[in-house]
Amino acid sequence: MFTGIVQAVGRIADAQPRGDGLRLTIDAGALPVADIAIGDSVAINGCCLTVVAIAGNALVFDASAETLRCTTGLDGAGAVNMELALRLSDRLGGHLMTGHVDGVGTVRAIAPVQDDPWGSVRLEVELAPSLARFVAPKGSVAVQGVSLTVNQVAGTRFAVNLIPHTLAVTTLSALAPGARVNIEIDLVARYVARLSEFGATAAGPATEDRRWT
Repeated sequence: MFTGIVQAVGRIADAQPRGDGLRLTIDAGALPVADIAIGDSVAINGCCLTVVAIAGNALVFDASAETLRCTTGLDGAGAVNMELALRLSDRLGGHLMTGHVDGVGTVRAIAPVQDDPWGSVRLEVELAPSLARFVAPKGSVAVQGVSLTVNQVAGTRFAVNLIPHTLAVTTLSALAPGARVNIEIDLVARYVARLSEFGATAAGPATEDRRWT
């Protein structure tokens, strides 16, 4: 599990074909590599990947074809947001996230907030209708692995505010209209939607289990 509080900006230094996916070598930047072991989970632009090797300050991951299919920004050199998996004693500074990217959105606008002396930026992202239905005003959403609060929803677009600190410690300041971004919807929204599919006709867990026997 993760919270969407980025701990370091790293950089994909190498991406080599491996099977039907890629082996990624990522310079971990300021991430505390000394606290990381092979087998640990790290969120890379919001995508949970497993450390398969460590070389100095570089972490190595294998990204499967399925991971590459439903994410963006993992198939070539570039800066990436990084977060270590939660410990049970950690503060939940953002919101609970799995690191399972639900899909890719497209940046439609990013511009300074008018009359804001602090330099905040408004980011608008468009989603496919299948994802947009999970996003609600004042709810949580992860963009490139960053936990953000939804300020506005209109159709298949949502808007968030990026404060100067967020811009300084993540890769979001480099976004431009047309950029593609990894999106993870809120866990609660996902399960509420699943339950609503069954509605009042649901027979309960025991009946559901018997369907598989």
